[in-house]
Amino acid sequence: MDFRQIKYFIAVAEEENIGRAAKRLNISQPPLTRQIKQIEEELNVSLFTRTPKGMEITPVGALFLEEARNILSTFELATERAIRASRGEVGRFDIAIFGSAILDTIPKILLAFKDRFPDVTLVFHQMTKGEQLDALRQRRINVGFNRFLSPAPGIRAERILQERLYIAMSTTHPLAHLDRVPLKVISESPLIVFPTAGRPNFIDKVISICHGLGFLPNIRQEVGDGVTAVALAASGFGLCLVPNSLTTLTLPGVTFRPISDYQDSWSVDLSCIYRENDPSPILRAFLETARIIGESQTQSHDDTY
Repeated sequence: MDFRQIKYFIAVAEEENIGRAAKRLNISQPPLTRQIKQIEEELNVSLFTRTPKGMEITPVGALFLEEARNILSTFELATERAIRASRGEVGRFDIAIFGSAILDTIPKILLAFKDRFPDVTLVFHQMTKGEQLDALRQRRINVGFNRFLSPAPGIRAERILQERLYIAMSTTHPLAHLDRVPLKVISESPLIVFPTAGRPNFIDKVISICHGLGFLPNIRQEVGDGVTAVALAASGFGLCLVPNSLTTLTLPGVTFRPISDYQDSWSVDLSCIYRENDPSPILRAFLETARIIGESQTQSHDDTY
């Protein structure tokens, strides 16, 4: 017995007439009659009593009808889930996150994806750059977010967003009254940089920018993360260059200023990293969402800078 025969049986039971059931199934009556007879012979039971008006289901047939509907429902549910899984709409998706981008763009991507695919279970992991690469190779995560990525065999890094830089400073700093600050003034002030781990990283970017302007930065503090760096800037320990995402912090005593002589090459990338040739439909759907949000965020940052 196959699912086609189960559908035939259900149609006859519900219509109580071979002719109406055949019309509903878009087949002729003789093959439908043969299929019902074949089911009865296979089960060695009488499912219907033939009457002048049609087909009257027997008590055994009524019981079989209940189970047949359950079987068909389960099959249809399995079929639907398989189709949805092929579109990336169901399943588990493991994501590695890090640092300052979790304050702005990454949550927007995650929320947008969850709105589109509420039945996908998102699992988050806090991982450094090296840990993310290892976890991807070991298939413990599906995607990671990071910056300043070097080429890695079997791993693809896709830029999602470019973030402009701002100068974080105490609200009592002499430059705080300016709407925009020329970057070269940071040569005249102690500088706080981050993070200390995972080179190359944002520290190398800051040093490179300063070298391009013809001076060596006066690095006063190297700290592990952007939140600590901004907190120190708020306390008056020095200035700090930060990506746009960190400007969402609302720590007391800190203000963020755009750079008046800004160069596009100073912007920092936020990238998704994932395994090359990964066929996961959830990954495909996630990357589509990340691209849309990333493009929107980049345009918004450019328009408001």
